Amino acid sequence: MPFFIVSGSGDPNGEEFAKATEALYSLSYAVRMSYKSDDVPLGYYEYTVFPLEGVWDLMDYSKPSTDKNNFKYTLMIRQPDFLTVELFERFLSQTKLKKSNPYLDRVRFEHVEDGLNCQMMHIGRFDDEPESFARMEAYCAEHGYIRSSKLHREIYLSDPRKTEPSKMRTVLRFHVET
Repeated sequence: MPFFIVSGSGDPNGEEFAKATEALYSLSYAVRMSYKSDDVPLGYYEYTVFPLEGVWDLMDYSKPSTDKNNFKYTLMIRQPDFLTVELFERFLSQTKLKKSNPYLDRVRFEHVEDGLNCQMMHIGRFDDEPESFARMEAYCAEHGYIRSSKLHREIYLSDPRKTEPSKMRTVLRFHVET
């Protein structure tokens, strides 16, 4: 599946995370709105911009997993199948002319495939996710699966600017093996 991707580290409540997210959305909306241009991409179809996703890990496993400054992340937004490397480069150039965001230079276009996973809909605050992960790990143990690493993926279905924290909906996912 094609994605726009940018990587970073540190507290997700900080400026770096906000700029990285803004860069992904700027590019994603440039693709989405391209049907209004004189040069509509071949194979274009109308769609809704996909949700933001994040793959999370720790920089230093000796530090507590609650230390947000120790987070390492890869943010991504799924793209429609008609997007090519050439179109990515075109939209990136166009977006750089309109937006002054240094994180645009860090955005990559990659195809990402997912393997065997366990996932769950988490409803609530991001800080309460460990409870959901514990339930997921218990489910895996009961059904003969093993979590392959502490790396995990989140798919953000709610807008944190518009949603009460206790009602946030986030898909949690991690790789498993048998």
